[in-house]
Amino acid sequence: MADAFPLHTESEDSETEGPRYLDQSLGRPQILRRDHKARDVTNAFTTAASSLSTGHLVKDDFFTLFEAVGALEIMDPKMDSGYLAQGETLEDDYNVLRSLLPGEVVGIMDQMLCYEMAWHMGNPLSQTLFTSLYIDRLLWPEPKSLQQACFRRNGEPHSDHPLVHVVLRAYCLGLIKTCDFVHRRISTETYYEEEDFVTNLYNRKLLTDFPVSDVESLLDEAIAWVERQKDTMSEALKIALNTRLCLRKKLLQAVALDTHVIDQRQRAYWCQCSELLPNFLHTIASGVAVKESFSAKIQRRLASTVPPRPIVEISLVDAHAHLKRLCRDATEVVQVLDYNGGSNLMTFVWTFQSRKPQPSVYIRCLLQALIFNEMKVLGSMSIQQFIFEDLGEIVLPADILVDSANSDVEVPKDPRFQIAKRMEIFVGRSGQVGISAPRSLSELIGLQSYLDIIRAISMNRSRMRRMLCHIIVDWDNLQLDAEELDTELRPFTKEESIKDKTIGYEEIWSFPLSSWAYYQKLHQMEWIIQLGFELEIYQTDELAGMYWHLQHLAHTRLQHLERIRTFTSRRFARLSRLSPQQKAAFARSFSFLNFTMLEASAIQSFADALSCLYTSLSHLSLLPTHSPLPYSSPSLRHLLRMRPFLQISLPIVPSYPEFASLVSSFSPPSSNLPPTNDETKTPVPPSHRLDSLLQSADLAMKTARKEWEAITKSSAETARCVGCEAEWRSGVKDVLRSVIAGGIALAGLRRWIAEGKEEGSGKALKVEVEVGAGKGYSDWWVVPRIVSSSV
Repeated sequence: MADAFPLHTESEDSETEGPRYLDQSLGRPQILRRDHKARDVTNAFTTAASSLSTGHLVKDDFFTLFEAVGALEIMDPKMDSGYLAQGETLEDDYNVLRSLLPGEVVGIMDQMLCYEMAWHMGNPLSQTLFTSLYIDRLLWPEPKSLQQACFRRNGEPHSDHPLVHVVLRAYCLGLIKTCDFVHRRISTETYYEEEDFVTNLYNRKLLTDFPVSDVESLLDEAIAWVERQKDTMSEALKIALNTRLCLRKKLLQAVALDTHVIDQRQRAYWCQCSELLPNFLHTIASGVAVKESFSAKIQRRLASTVPPRPIVEISLVDAHAHLKRLCRDATEVVQVLDYNGGSNLMTFVWTFQSRKPQPSVYIRCLLQALIFNEMKVLGSMSIQQFIFEDLGEIVLPADILVDSANSDVEVPKDPRFQIAKRMEIFVGRSGQVGISAPRSLSELIGLQSYLDIIRAISMNRSRMRRMLCHIIVDWDNLQLDAEELDTELRPFTKEESIKDKTIGYEEIWSFPLSSWAYYQKLHQMEWIIQLGFELEIYQTDELAGMYWHLQHLAHTRLQHLERIRTFTSRRFARLSRLSPQQKAAFARSFSFLNFTMLEASAIQSFADALSCLYTSLSHLSLLPTHSPLPYSSPSLRHLLRMRPFLQISLPIVPSYPEFASLVSSFSPPSSNLPPTNDETKTPVPPSHRLDSLLQSADLAMKTARKEWEAITKSSAETARCVGCEAEWRSGVKDVLRSVIAGGIALAGLRRWIAEGKEEGSGKALKVEVEVGAGKGYSDWWVVPRIVSSSV
């Protein structure tokens, strides 16, 4: 007995090849003497343990945490990796050196492709590719040269069975090297372990130290060997093998290119992969499955702290579909390099990540790397240039604050030197502070905050919303600190304030840097609300309130854009003798502001219409009911929905009483006071209140339809959707269809109410509300379906 000792831990990268109670050399549990008899030591152990006081333990230095955890579930087949059922052997008796038929080689290649795509889908290697006995033989023991990476343990040159030792070996090595490039790319970007992807290699190396050119040479040799076979295999099998080897080579070349695509703008490899997929699909029938060449028993030899798990199986058709999407997304993601402004970049990323199904995690990580890599944006732009161009497009067209020539001034008394010094603080050349890092005036990182948005959008949809809820707090801090910086810059820019006596006698300043941050923050707050509809977060009776809050945010953003436009127009009017570059900068800024104001107004109108519509349905008790929530109340649910915005200084989150007064469906059940007229303070009859809601909904719906139709007619340059125009227009048309469906639902409700006032109309009304992705024209706009039927 002794004081408690800290338990030793072993990481997943440990050299341990399996539980230590297995004799790795013999391949079975080690038994020293046959005459030993088992006896029950439970009582003796309990008696001995009872003498230990709390906090004390007896520990052997050679009995580590690995063995302790393994001993908890000894002899449990679900937890004990060394447990053998009756008649089961520890090792597989499959011979990887045996000869294979051409069809069997095709079948093994196809099964490996299925496991590779299952790995891309987020499953661990221990349940996919590492279950292959062929791949296990190539990776363990760890080869010191590519020649040693063969199916023979001694690494001797192969002379027999070239179909196995030439063709299949080359394919396996190409597959492993492809996984190595994918693993390295994903590991260097932002992702969530075991949520998006599992990077655990279980103490294996994916041929990282070997050049890709040597693997390509082996694939070329295998392709040449297959082409030389004229009498030994049928033409169909030759086509099947050649297609898979060529596909493997092109995939390897495509992932090896990685971020070098920034310089080469090369998409040929991914296009060639897509061209090979039809032949691959047509030759599936040539393969013969060899299931015994894959085994879950290999997990016993992997350095892992998790219990054995079954092999993940996906069909070859699903694997082909996933690979097809992977090639298509990889081909089109390169278009992000065609830079057309910060707002166009954001539109591209949003549109690209909104694909159904969402691009794989490798493509999303590749997109992150293409946007920002080695302190360059899109491979060619400096950090300062990128931020300055975005500021110029939104708040500072042709302004001295975003003039790159300021950095060339070295005289401290020159205002341009002081401007460059403070703008450098705002841009933050280091760009090394993360989402959770503290921000101060000396660490205003405009770029990092901007890139945080792109990283968030690159996540899965649920994680995206959660990250945005954290990022808006950083943007709020950035906005507040930028106000101080705006104040410091005024003496150097000689800005003149605006005095509007209709508003008050206080001076109004532009606050350009703070306005830019506020605009970005408002846009993110709208995304958080809209993603809530897509992710089915809100209950049916909450839709009216959440659409009201969405229209409130859109209205706030619209007012802010109008304020920005006012200062931009005033500055444009005061400038004389504009250069062509200055004229182009102002034209681009006005184009952006006009379109963004139209978009914000369209969102506000449609959200307002749906809010009124759902409020009317609530008053008529027509909304589908859900099961009672015994621990919920309207005020608690309001607090829950507004929680992401409670730490934000502006805009102010309305309290529950204010919220309930604006959204009548959220009014407290205990309140018996009817709505009143704002001017006369007299009670408004329920029928008049309903008529007013329906009229407001009808007017807002008509306005929304006109505005969304105008958006669909905008050019790609105006809408900032260059590079993703087709998908962007498809999304906007889906919203327009939702507006039309909303108009039909509203007309049906008003017709039913009018008919109900007539005696004996005899019609009932059924309302169907489907929330979530893929359940309507647009995931962000939940439109009720109203059907009247005779009773």
